[in-house]
Amino acid sequence: MQINHWAHEWLTSLGISDLWVDRLTFGVDIALVLVLSLIVDFIARKIILRLVTRYVKRSKNNYDDILLEKRVFRSLSHLLPAIVVYYALPDLFEKSDLLVEILRKLVVTYVIINVINVSHKFLKALEYIGLNSKRFEGKPVSSYVQVALIIIYISGGVFIISNLLDKSATTILTTFGAATAVILLIFRDAILGLVASIQIAGNDMVRIGDWVSMPKYGADGDVIEINLTTVKVRNWDKTISTVPTYAFISDSFVNWRGMTNMGVRRIKRSINIDIHSVKFVDEEMLNRFQKYQRVAEYVSKRQAEIEAANRSKNVDKSVLINGRHMTNIGVFRRYIENYLSEHPKIASNEVLMVRQLQPGETGIPLEIYCFSNDIAWINYESIQSDIMDHLLAAVEHFDLKVFQNPSGGDFSRILKKD
Repeated sequence: MQINHWAHEWLTSLGISDLWVDRLTFGVDIALVLVLSLIVDFIARKIILRLVTRYVKRSKNNYDDILLEKRVFRSLSHLLPAIVVYYALPDLFEKSDLLVEILRKLVVTYVIINVINVSHKFLKALEYIGLNSKRFEGKPVSSYVQVALIIIYISGGVFIISNLLDKSATTILTTFGAATAVILLIFRDAILGLVASIQIAGNDMVRIGDWVSMPKYGADGDVIEINLTTVKVRNWDKTISTVPTYAFISDSFVNWRGMTNMGVRRIKRSINIDIHSVKFVDEEMLNRFQKYQRVAEYVSKRQAEIEAANRSKNVDKSVLINGRHMTNIGVFRRYIENYLSEHPKIASNEVLMVRQLQPGETGIPLEIYCFSNDIAWINYESIQSDIMDHLLAAVEHFDLKVFQNPSGGDFSRILKKD
């Protein structure tokens, strides 16, 4: 390079020894490489990238906006300095072929890593487009992207090794293929754990502190440690369950983090009503129900609707089954709904429902489905116990009976009567 020649002659004319001239010239070459890379990087980021950004913002196409948001163009801008330096190295270090070869290998490695980074961001942009496109609705877009990323990372790793060792990619793949069986046999758990750890972290499936339930492994508690091969769970009985990391990928489990983030916890309990206690509401029951504050308004409105419907059809009221009537179990359901809606510990913005399930040999289940706004375990259990205590005590006020199988005491009372 002409600059090196001038610098060498000038330093020699100053009476500096050839050894120090070579060292100083080498330092100048290094400085030139750094300056050149910084200049090209400045041009790429401050000029070219700004022009691209301005064009993207003016264009009517939304796809290039997503690429810009995912920083694809910014990552591409880092390739230009490396390419310029790669071709400038022979001129900068013309006296040292070995150094040029080493530096070129490092530059190529940097380019490969950058290409992997660009590909990663580009695929993430495609994933975002796919997930928000009706054309790919219901399609496993994320799975396709993950497969593509795995292929890209493996290919990038092979090309980096091939470049550093100066071996063809085919030779590297052949060597890996021969060693794969032995590697899988020796490091099976570590490899599975590594893959699982990447997927767990990438998909944010489990974090330290999450409450998880995994009945297959007897785990039900808080995650206290996540490492390459195992996940430790402190169960509620203070025992420790050790679960293989890859089990969180291969097996099903429940993560209660969503409940914690929402700040609510579901209450799902049933009261089994004796079928024989279900009846129509007669006059005496109607007068009594209208004194219950939680259902007084409902009973009055409902009764007015029923009487109007029966009058329009000239219903014979001498027989109770004719026409429309309220039932005691129906009024009790409305009582439970109103009681829960007034309860200060029940989340008012979540689903609140009281439904009748399929009758069976244990009576008619009335299921309560709602959410507590206190998720602390002890408080939650206390809240649902208080609710069930009240409702079990209120059942008899609606002329209903709770079903339970007969016990020895029941048979003893029957025998004594006989």
